[in-house]
Amino acid sequence: MDIKVATVDGRVPVTVVRADGDIDSSTIEMFETKTDELIASGSRYILLDLSHTPFVSSAGLRVLHAVYNKLRELHPDLNLTNEQVKQGIREGTYKSPHLKLLKLSKETRKVFELSGYDMYIETFEDEKTAIAAF
Repeated sequence: MDIKVATVDGRVPVTVVRADGDIDSSTIEMFETKTDELIASGSRYILLDLSHTPFVSSAGLRVLHAVYNKLRELHPDLNLTNEQVKQGIREGTYKSPHLKLLKLSKETRKVFELSGYDMYIETFEDEKTAIAAF
């Protein structure tokens, strides 16, 4: 797996992480280490570009959820309790303001939706639209 990172200035600075290769049990450690480094160095809005990631396993999905949780913990200014976030997810009114995904493969989108991750993490097909959504 190859991971490239760029920062794009939108309404907020967005860290675009471009993963090239599957995110599965053989690559999640590298992927998680990289996202942890980015968060530790100040990234607060992350767009994960999966246009060159044909497959995301259940282990990869768990890492995405961990990134979501880490970013959410850093933003107490949202003034939402855990219960309010859970209720918003159930009602379809809450989407992560800090993590978004770009260009999921057909297979990854299916797993993403079946696992319910689409209930709280937005996905996009167009990078400009995704950047503007932060």
